[in-house]
Parts: sequence; structure tokens; C-alpha cells
Amino acid sequence: MSALKQYIHNHGAKGDQSLLKTITFAITHFTVAFTVAFWLTGDILIGSLIAMVEPAINTVAYFFHEKIWARHQQNASAAATSLRQEPAQSC
Repeated sequence: MSALKQYIHNHGAKGDQSLLKTITFAITHFTVAFTVAFWLTGDILIGSLIAMVEPAINTVAYFFHEKIWARHQQNASAAATSLRQEPAQSC
């Protein structure tokens, strides 16, 4: 099994939707970037080039942002759980 298929299979089964969310974000971002670039320049070629470069870089950054954010939430949740489980100390 290819690494990408294995990644999708393993993460999708665990409820991690970050890859799917990244793909839908990329489609939305490419569409918006092309529309804005075309409106500003009036040129399909320039609009297409801008819509390919900027969103591609931004999509990769977004994927890692989501991973970092998920880790932050997981750490915050673990910290809150450990605080609730500490026994009360008497004075």
C-alpha cells in the first residue's frame, strides 16, 4: 500500500479529518485566488499562475497549522484531565 493511501486509511479510521479538510480548503482557496487575481489583472494566464503558486504554498502551511493546533488542543485536554484527577490535599 502506498504511503499516501496508508496515511489516509489510518487517519480516516481514527476520525482525523485533517487531510480531507486540507483538500477542501485547497479547492476553495484556489477558486478564490483565481477569481481575485483574474478580477485584478483581467488576464486568465496571470490569474491562473497566481492561483497555482500562492494557494499551493498556503495549503501546505495550513495542513501543518492544523496538525500543530490539534496537538495543542490534545495537550490542553490532557492537562485539564490531569488537574481534575489530582487528589485534594488537606491542610
